[in-house]
Amino acid sequence: MSTASVAPAPLLTAEQYAKRPDPGHREELVRGRIVPMPQPTRRHGQICAQGVYLFRRFLEDQDQGHVVSNDAGVITERDPDTVRGADIAYYSYRKVPRGPMPKDYGAEPPEMVVEVRSPSDRWAKVLQKIAEYLKAGVLAVVVLDDESRTALVAMADEPPRRLGPDEELTIPDILPGFAVPVRRFFE
Repeated sequence: MSTASVAPAPLLTAEQYAKRPDPGHREELVRGRIVPMPQPTRRHGQICAQGVYLFRRFLEDQDQGHVVSNDAGVITERDPDTVRGADIAYYSYRKVPRGPMPKDYGAEPPEMVVEVRSPSDRWAKVLQKIAEYLKAGVLAVVVLDDESRTALVAMADEPPRRLGPDEELTIPDILPGFAVPVRRFFE
């Protein structure tokens, strides 16, 4: 009896991944392999929409950069490639000039990524993803946790800080002047 081994599919690059047709479900590229992701809940989407609203509202008066959402791809590793879908990301005009965003993932990491923690997300995996973003050059990662109504703010070379509902989220090195009570993200 012969046992034929099936060769694993070749690893994809970020560029190959970007050219694939929409599979009809969420996924990320992790070290060259496609990993399916569960569809987020309505509450997850509501918190993301509120976050985009709060950042965009600030940027209407302080025209400093772009806010993107809807799992916009961020390359966090190369060779093999990883492309994560950020819930919300901020790119200053220093990184990406005014005007429409480029249609590719881009080599430049955003200055800030905001992730909304789903009830099924384990903190160990969330912390791994934070470390991955920071290693890729993201300056700040904010994790909004609906369960505790808190925000965890992680920046390179600083211990993470957890902000309670009545504390203000500020990231002065990235968004000077932005100050919003954490509870506003959960309204």
